[in-house]
Amino acid sequence: MILLRHGQSEFNLHFTATRRDPGIPDPRLTEAGMRQAEAAAEALAGERIRRIICSPYTRALQTAAPIARRLGLPVIINPIVRERYAFVCDIGTPRTELALAWPELDFSQVEEVWWPAVEEPDEQIEARAALFRAEMAALPDWRDTLVVSHWGFILAMTGERLLNGEWRRCDPTLPAPRGIAWRAPHPSVVKP
Repeated sequence: MILLRHGQSEFNLHFTATRRDPGIPDPRLTEAGMRQAEAAAEALAGERIRRIICSPYTRALQTAAPIARRLGLPVIINPIVRERYAFVCDIGTPRTELALAWPELDFSQVEEVWWPAVEEPDEQIEARAALFRAEMAALPDWRDTLVVSHWGFILAMTGERLLNGEWRRCDPTLPAPRGIAWRAPHPSVVKP
């Protein structure tokens, strides 16, 4: 399967400049983020994608939209691939509001409040990634899946820190990464 990190969000833009949480719940993509989403749609057009799974955060939904349009595929909303709750940007939008903003998407399997109330411990996101890994490995066509997700979830799945708009292949039948350094200094990390 392919794991795609969402495009640059308003949070990413301000956090990169100040290294402080700008206090933006469920931020939207910036213009640069929209360009990254369009570039991902272009780059992934030649891939064999038959399923798109997406986090319910607005930045992920906006990233998935041009890909879904280009490939003519529905987007499956799955909170299990959401970001690790650690900043104000990880406060989501309630399901009823998302359904109004995105009427073409099915949010019926999403709870009204689908994000945690407190910071998510490292082991909790790793367990969530392990559950998703097992669910995907059980599907015979997992190779045909695109997952639009976030820095923390992709780190838990692959052990790699991706920049906005970057993507990696991930084989869910292989063992999960071990010893993930969640707080390792890395100059290119721009969370979430």
